[in-house]
Amino acid sequence: MNYGCKDLIAVITGGTSGIGRACAELLVRDGAKVFILARHPKKIKGCEFVACDVTKRASVKKAVASIIKKTGRIDVVINSAGVYLEQRVEKFTDKEFAIIMDTNVLGTMLICQAVLPYMDNGVVVNVASDAGINGNYGCAVYSASKGAVVAFSKSLALDVAPKVRVNCVCPADTDTPLMRKQCKKGHYTLEQCAEPYPLKRIAVPKEIAHVICSVASPANGFMTGTVISVDGGIGV
Repeated sequence: MNYGCKDLIAVITGGTSGIGRACAELLVRDGAKVFILARHPKKIKGCEFVACDVTKRASVKKAVASIIKKTGRIDVVINSAGVYLEQRVEKFTDKEFAIIMDTNVLGTMLICQAVLPYMDNGVVVNVASDAGINGNYGCAVYSASKGAVVAFSKSLALDVAPKVRVNCVCPADTDTPLMRKQCKKGHYTLEQCAEPYPLKRIAVPKEIAHVICSVASPANGFMTGTVISVDGGIGV
């Protein structure tokens, strides 16, 4: 698949596993120079790892500065770092709320804030969730955090146009390590998760990554402020 990203400088948060990693692999294959920002290093072929805690302003600024020192610019940003927690509102703790909001919302904002001065004719793709559009049972706070990412993306697109495009991709359940961990914690299976979907399965990371990379492609230069749901038909 040719996304037209050859020689572009791409920054991906949460790129050591799941959807973020799949994006990294596709962009490397496309010829982009990929930097992965995450807390824990993991070697991924063709990518350069940069230590970063997206919830900490100083950590984000240091990570972005180290990339700019090498490249002088950033062309593509994919905000894929995120956490998920199923918990009814009645049982939610302040600590759990902070973890979700700091990672999913504040982390996305801090990355955007840090990279925008170094972007010219670039693109930001924020990864939210179908739960941020439609809501979901037992995860109201998570849904709220992803709903915030959706609204943030649409508003930011207006603020930074025409210099930078900003779009938001909203995947439904995807077979990632995070998803498998939640299944184990909740005592249910991936097969059970797939039952409500018209396609009778959940997504695999590469399917979501393909949409993200397509949105990031220069070929989609007229797309900004757009929210794309990749949900296997469950939101119909």
